Amino acid sequence: MTKNKKLLIVANWKMNPDNIEKAKEIFKGIRVVTKELKNISTVVCPPFIYLSDLEKINDGSIVLGAQDVFWENEGSFTGEISPTMLKNEGEGYVIVGHSERRSLGENDEMISKKIKSAIKIGLKVILCIGERDRDIHGEYLHFLRQQIINSIGNLSKKSLEKLVIAYEPIWAIGKKDNEAMKANELHEMTIFIKKVMVEIYGQKYGLITPVLYGGSVTYKNAEDLITQGQVQGLLIGRESLKVENFGKLLKDLEK
Repeated sequence: MTKNKKLLIVANWKMNPDNIEKAKEIFKGIRVVTKELKNISTVVCPPFIYLSDLEKINDGSIVLGAQDVFWENEGSFTGEISPTMLKNEGEGYVIVGHSERRSLGENDEMISKKIKSAIKIGLKVILCIGERDRDIHGEYLHFLRQQIINSIGNLSKKSLEKLVIAYEPIWAIGKKDNEAMKANELHEMTIFIKKVMVEIYGQKYGLITPVLYGGSVTYKNAEDLITQGQVQGLLIGRESLKVENFGKLLKDLEK
């Protein structure tokens, strides 16, 4: 699938797999495909503990990223990982505000601080947004608009070059591909998100930020979500751990 700009496909492994040998096996399997790709940028976000080992076997065809980050660069913050640590390890991307982090108590204010700190240090940020439920009155649209505004805060126009927005409706996560969000519905949301960004930053800068989709993406529905949904890429969870399926997904999108 040839595009003027490369598609961005992000693999979020979450808390998987349970040992480094399995992680290396999956990574190497993905690498076989990615080294042949020209129209796709592939980012793999494994658990923190595997990043260093996977970086050692990376051939450059995959960009490694982290699943979360803290907003301070050093200090007494037990269990946290700083933007500086990630940058010094050579990571390129970090996911911020994933619905699973928000469900543990992370709010827009915390997410905003993480975004600013990560971008300041030179990381590219994948900001996750998404509603838990939909209502016939469209209140979820107001919720999403505020989520974007509150999470981005007063981010500078120049910083938008390092921002990606991943729309992941919580109600669509963990479903079978035929029960996931339909491509035409996604197109409407893509337009809405871009409209909000233009409201904040104006036409020139508001359209810079790529929009991805996440939520029950498989090799079966990926192409429709991209072409009909009009997104610039995908944030993929469980399917990215299945080497054969994920490889097929990448190859299909490369055509």
